Amino acid sequence: MAPPILKLDDILLTFGGTPLLAGAGLQVEPGDRICLVGRNGSGKSTLMKIAAGLAEPQSGEIFRHPSVTIRYLHQAPDFDGFDTVQAYAEAGLGPGDDPYRVAYLLQHLGLTGEEEPTRLSGGEARRAALARVLAPEPDILLLDEPTNHLDLPTIEWLEDELVRSRSALVLISHDRRFLEKVSTATVWLDRGQSRRLDRGFAHFEAWRDEVLEAEELEQHKLGKAIEREEHWLRYGVTARRKRNMRRLGELQDMRARHRGHKGPQGTVQATVADARESGKLVIEAEKITKAYGDRTIVAPFSIRVHRGDRIGLVGPNGAGKTTLLKLLTGQLAPDTGSVKLGTNLEIATLDQKREELNLDETLAHYLTDGRGETLLVNGEQRHVTGYMKEFLFQPEQARTPIRDLSGGERARLMLARILARPTNLLILDEPTNDLDIETLDLLQEIVAGFSGTVILVSHDRDFLDRTVTSTIAPANPEAPDGRWIEYAGGYSDMMAQRRGALEERRRSEKAEKARSSGASSSPSEPQKAKGKLSFKQKFALENLPKEIARSEAEIAKREEKMADPDLFSRDPNGFAKLAAELEKLRTDLTRMEEEWLELEMLREELEGSAGGP
Repeated sequence: MAPPILKLDDILLTFGGTPLLAGAGLQVEPGDRICLVGRNGSGKSTLMKIAAGLAEPQSGEIFRHPSVTIRYLHQAPDFDGFDTVQAYAEAGLGPGDDPYRVAYLLQHLGLTGEEEPTRLSGGEARRAALARVLAPEPDILLLDEPTNHLDLPTIEWLEDELVRSRSALVLISHDRRFLEKVSTATVWLDRGQSRRLDRGFAHFEAWRDEVLEAEELEQHKLGKAIEREEHWLRYGVTARRKRNMRRLGELQDMRARHRGHKGPQGTVQATVADARESGKLVIEAEKITKAYGDRTIVAPFSIRVHRGDRIGLVGPNGAGKTTLLKLLTGQLAPDTGSVKLGTNLEIATLDQKREELNLDETLAHYLTDGRGETLLVNGEQRHVTGYMKEFLFQPEQARTPIRDLSGGERARLMLARILARPTNLLILDEPTNDLDIETLDLLQEIVAGFSGTVILVSHDRDFLDRTVTSTIAPANPEAPDGRWIEYAGGYSDMMAQRRGALEERRRSEKAEKARSSGASSSPSEPQKAKGKLSFKQKFALENLPKEIARSEAEIAKREEKMADPDLFSRDPNGFAKLAAELEKLRTDLTRMEEEWLELEMLREELEGSAGGP
């Protein structure tokens, strides 16, 4: 085991008398790729700032190897003194670092480098900050929510970049798929303390559940032990009880441990307030278009959205996802074509622009619209502090201004507000930003089990796979031209269908090229000389169509099962197994079709040669 290059041990930090970190630690060795996980407000970002030297604990040991370079991704970068993004990013380089790496990073992050820092959006500022910390390839990279405001192609590029990086990594992210791809170790920050698992995030949730179950069992055993001791004290011999003061002291210690035990932070408990049922047809768009100047955002696009559909919108930033969403919901008129909205629609929207919150408003005022101490949820008057508890806010936070909340807490507050209002059409624009894993789980359950209709924009692949029944994406994601296609299933299903279409196109082009050139695409030149197929080739040519038919039937069976909208929520393991089987069957089908096509072309060529003059 290599010696650590960064080590935090027994870190203590309190706010207002309440411990945020109470004995937490973090150890980083060369080549580590650690994901730091925990509830919103558990101290993840604070521990990372302590590691970066930007915050000081009240006590604890901190070791940083003197020769190690550390870069920390700032959520609010300071651009003072920089005229361009390029100059800001280059300022992060050290002696001997490659200046061309800045240009490479800016290009892949969608920036030219000539942008004025004062004119950057929040997302562009995040990308500039990423370029600055990645450019010098430091010994340790500390990245707090690096994927926020990045589109899917950029997230996937960043994954590959970090996997190839020589830097040790410590990551905080809400993006499950990103953490699964990048991390090789997990540090769980829970109730002020840290636990480490030397495996990536894919194994975290099962491990966490085992730890909590063991803890619950230990508390149960302690409770039983206390009951036994109390029984002995109550009914034992008086003289013996007086003599055994040591045993009485142990009982008092057990009681103190039992009373002082803090269980895991509660889970969010919420459902969408039901509205009356909408009409069966929710949205009907017929050949709608939208363009700004010479740029086409939406080419003729048609779709019928029915009650109960859950539709995801994906694509690179700037492709027009939000524009298409506004067209479908009637917020924006199309240039041509028509949009009809169904009857009895009650629409609730979670907007990604959380900066529109009034930061001086209190939580209670925001949730009740300033109408006192209660709000109406599902036809029932609820006290605001009781409703706040369902979203993991403490009663004393009712008078807290929104500006004091973390990004994740603000997202949770907005979620609490929209879920209190009756709705049958839920519009979610980047809903997963800043949410912790447990709140993401809640949102997934809400969306998957919602009886109404959902349309959401997201870059979170795992969230899309777990929630949506169909996915709308640009026909050409590398260079969006306004054409959009609806695919059945989630993000992974869309990618599989795209791969299938691409392979089919390549096979057609290959076959056409072979026919036009008169040359065989078969790799078996010796068979050409013989003028006939081998026994093995003949057998394959005759039997492959049967195998293909069987494979298509198996695919159809699994597709039918996966079309059940309740399957994932009812049996997530079964859903995952079916998805894996479907992917393998489709891969095998593609291979058999290619093999049959090559053999058929070879047969036609050999027969043509035999019948020639």
